[in-house]
Amino acid sequence: MNANRTSSRLLASNPRTGRRLMLAGGLALGFGLGLSANSALAQSAASYPNKPIRLVVPFTPGGTTDILARTIGQKLTEAWGQPVVIDNVPGAGGSIGSERVAKATPDGYTLMMGHIGTLAVTPSIYTKLPYDAEKSFAPVAWVANVPNVLAVHPSVPAKNLQEFVAYARANPGKVNYGSGGNGSAAHIATEYFKLASSTFMVHVPYRGTAPAVNDAVAGQIQLLFTGAPAVLPMVRSGKLKALAVSSSKRLESAPDLPTVAEADAKMFKGFEADQWYGVVAPAGTPADIVAKLNATINASLSSPEMSARLRTEGAIAMPSTPEAFGKQISTELARWKPVVSRAGIKPE
Repeated sequence: MNANRTSSRLLASNPRTGRRLMLAGGLALGFGLGLSANSALAQSAASYPNKPIRLVVPFTPGGTTDILARTIGQKLTEAWGQPVVIDNVPGAGGSIGSERVAKATPDGYTLMMGHIGTLAVTPSIYTKLPYDAEKSFAPVAWVANVPNVLAVHPSVPAKNLQEFVAYARANPGKVNYGSGGNGSAAHIATEYFKLASSTFMVHVPYRGTAPAVNDAVAGQIQLLFTGAPAVLPMVRSGKLKALAVSSSKRLESAPDLPTVAEADAKMFKGFEADQWYGVVAPAGTPADIVAKLNATINASLSSPEMSARLRTEGAIAMPSTPEAFGKQISTELARWKPVVSRAGIKPE
């Protein structure tokens, strides 16, 4: 006899006994479904990935985030034989693409190349973000640190950083600097530089780093303080003039370029404003899938070929654990909040 009919008849004749049977049946069904779900999840982790992966870049093509995402995407494709599709979703300082990933199915097939702007700076600028930098994402892998290079158009009358600071102070408001957008890494780094040097320069936000670089080369803006991978090629070709790098040490790929702190030990004591990048997934992504992604990305970062490529671009590989990357996000959130406040950076 059908179990549901039996329960119904018992419920009619003996409500208490009938309810117990229905509850037991419901629990058994729920337990069975739970086992099925867990089994399916385990199988998906073991076979992951078995379809294309979408890696969201919350900015336009051509910037450092995009360059690193495409490099990592290529390595994942080579390792797993599944295509990694780069999806550029720019807008609102990276928050549009970030929201899309935060709300995606947490199955490991939607990832984001996050960075200092989207995960540590933007949350201090926008009070009502559609995502929480610490709660909406599962940290996967810290990919790289990328020092910012301070570069000017060749027409700017300054051979070094000291001369540029003197020029900017003598011409307040006449120096325009570009960035990949309001709240971007270049924006916060330049505002930090302005605070340290007591200079006044005008921010010109773009929809991505590439158009800002193009306008700097064309002389439409005078200054860029952005990621080395996007700037160094223009410096090597003579289209831009590099004055300093934001890291605590000089770049291996540009050993003659001094650090900002070297320019004036008193004015720029302890100055460091590197960008950092890492892969995140939607919160709730299975831990074993995160671990598999982390291991594969770390293996690619540790390869001599990848390390050499990153150094050439001015980037520093940062293989580590998901926990270490999560701690980096929390630390940087606390670090940049007072800078945003002092600089008076507001939403567009």
